[in-house]
Amino acid sequence: MKKILLIEDNTEVRENTAEILSLANYEVTTAKNGREGAELAQRLLPDLVVCDIMMPELDGYGVLHILSKKPETARIPFIFLTAKAEKADMRKGMSLGADDYLTKPFDDTDLLNAIEVRLRKNEMRLHNYEATEDGLNKFIQDARQILNLKNLCEGNKVKSFKKRSEIFSEGDTPSYVYFVKSGNVKTYKSHPDGKEFITNLYKGNDFFGYEPVLENANFTDSAIALEDSDLVMIPKNDFITLLHNQQDVSISFISLLCKKVSEKEAQLLHLAYNSVRQRTADALLKMWQLKSGTEPLSLLRDDLAKMVGTAPESVIRVLSDFRDEGLIEMDGTKIKLMSSNKLQQVVRWNVARK
Repeated sequence: MKKILLIEDNTEVRENTAEILSLANYEVTTAKNGREGAELAQRLLPDLVVCDIMMPELDGYGVLHILSKKPETARIPFIFLTAKAEKADMRKGMSLGADDYLTKPFDDTDLLNAIEVRLRKNEMRLHNYEATEDGLNKFIQDARQILNLKNLCEGNKVKSFKKRSEIFSEGDTPSYVYFVKSGNVKTYKSHPDGKEFITNLYKGNDFFGYEPVLENANFTDSAIALEDSDLVMIPKNDFITLLHNQQDVSISFISLLCKKVSEKEAQLLHLAYNSVRQRTADALLKMWQLKSGTEPLSLLRDDLAKMVGTAPESVIRVLSDFRDEGLIEMDGTKIKLMSSNKLQQVVRWNVARK
């Protein structure tokens, strides 16, 4: 049962409103002035506060100001009740962080709807959606209710790409953001001399292709499927709606994306500061994580060099060192990892031997 704190100095309004909320199956605590209400909010930590503005001892603006400064109460949804309907008063309340504003006399349905929407939005903000297909579907389902958009992401479709199939090319205008349902994808940049530089690798439950949508730009790299892959195609307009329509929805959606953002930042730092030896070990570990089963990696030296960001000759020398140290075994294009723990040590400390 959700807990609601009702702060109202008018006895009749307070009792009537509390009765309405109790009949709607909320656990209601009441306060007859702002000072008492602020103290109760900090002690009880309710799921939502409904507060009058014009009150003795401490008005509603003061209550909201106090609660917004406390970490434990700052995120509690807050709805103002007031007999005043001036735009200046509404702006003041919203600027202080109020979530909604109801003018007295209000309809019972309007009050309950406002509370239900605010609680639903807050639950979405606090919900930790997993970066999986089920988590994405749950997030979209909740977003449809909050945004009141029944058709949101109905255009999502799962498209299959065969191994080595192109998903998008450098310079294309994005129409979709992609979520890897299954398979593996690489993105890469092409240079005029014909060389390629692999910018990222994506596996199941990863998002990709959203950076140019955020920047309103074209793709700056290309993407192909490394193996047969199924991708969820999120239409560009729906992606923008999820990010910009409601703050609570945006926060939840960004949390789904930020894992890959932080990984990309780490990758750029890795390329800038780590040695070829460290980068080669990291690339082998990443490719090993992408594959299924225990069969050796089948990897061209040129492709590995593109991932590492160096010349194939440098990668070949490092692989020879790894083989001599017993970290890998090589047979033509096939590479078998013999000690992933020691390769992880190479990434961290640039040494494998104790």
